[in-house]
Amino acid sequence: MTNHAGEVAASTPRKVGGLLGLLGFVVILASPTPEGLSPDGWRTAAVAFLMATWWVTEAIPIPATALLPLALFPTLGVIDMTTAATPYAHDLVFLFIGGFLVALAMQRWGLHRRIALAIVARVGTSPRRLVLGFMLASAFLSMWISNTATTAMMLPIALAVGELFRQQDRRGPYEFGICLMLGVAYAATIGGVATLIGTPPNMIFAGQVETLIGEEVGYLDWMLVGAPISAVFLPIGWLLLTRWLYPPGDLRGDAAEVLREERHKLGPITRGEAIVAVVFVCMALGWIFRQPKTLGDLELHGINTFAPWVKDSTIAIGAALLLFLAPVNLREGKFALDWETANKLPWGIMLLFGGGFSLAGAMASSGLAAWIGSGVSALGGAPTWLVLAAVAALFVFLTEITSNVATATMAMPITAGAAVGLGIAPLELMAVAALSASMAFMLPVATPPNAIVFGSGLLTIPQMVRAGVVLNLIAICIVTAAATWLVPVLT
Repeated sequence: MTNHAGEVAASTPRKVGGLLGLLGFVVILASPTPEGLSPDGWRTAAVAFLMATWWVTEAIPIPATALLPLALFPTLGVIDMTTAATPYAHDLVFLFIGGFLVALAMQRWGLHRRIALAIVARVGTSPRRLVLGFMLASAFLSMWISNTATTAMMLPIALAVGELFRQQDRRGPYEFGICLMLGVAYAATIGGVATLIGTPPNMIFAGQVETLIGEEVGYLDWMLVGAPISAVFLPIGWLLLTRWLYPPGDLRGDAAEVLREERHKLGPITRGEAIVAVVFVCMALGWIFRQPKTLGDLELHGINTFAPWVKDSTIAIGAALLLFLAPVNLREGKFALDWETANKLPWGIMLLFGGGFSLAGAMASSGLAAWIGSGVSALGGAPTWLVLAAVAALFVFLTEITSNVATATMAMPITAGAAVGLGIAPLELMAVAALSASMAFMLPVATPPNAIVFGSGLLTIPQMVRAGVVLNLIAICIVTAAATWLVPVLT
């Protein structure tokens, strides 16, 4: 009876969410198109409302909701089927595939467990310190490589640590696992803000500042703004996750003794582990040195200097293919990775990526994204801090259902133009939009790190939303403060 009652209780919000999404979808379609927005844009808004509602309430399986663009956009005449389907093969999808295949190989041979135990032994066994250690590592890596690649690298290690201390007979949410997964994803996002190469909106901002207003934003210039934001936001995020939102409590049993026993069981490193470790390190180095880097007067060539077509996804897929080719035991026909292991990929998460990218493309092409952003100009006469906060709030929540690249690309010309009418320096308003476009913490589809940790199975969308909405609100405050006191150093 208890299980049946729980299932009924859990299904109630899903039913409500399903009906609410459909009702809003129909009402929007039946309502007159707002002035300044195309009919296609209004129909896209109806689909966006339906998808956002169903994603939040899990009215139907999450990957199923991600398929809605394939059915609705062609039917409504917004975009054709080919255009709607193309984003499902976005290069970020293949970055996820490649990174996850390497992660599966690590799990197959137990390398992830060896790495995790080594990290735990160095950081300590307090659950809060474990979360902090993973967040610091994720944030630092994300400053130099993509936050997606960072999360892909950290996930198998975090999963091993999370599972190590999980009580299999425990019922209800696993707070330590939730805290650890969110910590890795959020830290990767926060760390990416610190440098120009950390996240695409930063580079989009720098490029369009030069094009639109003729000013240059250098690497060090941005770090004077981005690094303090990361330095302030990271400990705030850690404290919120571990002290208030999902306090991890105590780990089961004697954590130190458990670690000693588990490390002893590992024994010497195996050939399979060694092969996967080499490929893993090569993949990480490939991500780090893909783009040229400037260190003072020293310029370091990157892979793209000689092979400009190489992307993070190219490196990830290449690493995965190497694992399929690397023999562990030729006599037995055993390789570092086989399809039986590879078939454990969370295919639904790839549909989630594709659905988000398809929705973002439709919002951009239909004019809906530009129409939403143009609403900023209605704030004329308001105090500067209020305008900055409103712009931050607009783009923080807009990027929850659109890609941050699409949001930032759309936001730059709009904010540059709106700033003149509002009496604000264009650089200031553009920086707010760029920073805000990277601050998406609520939904798996909002940013690849969120989607990757959601694929772990240790947390649900409502749990991510609960933490994400708080971090979104804090992000609005931090971005507003940064725009007031830090961004002026760029001028």
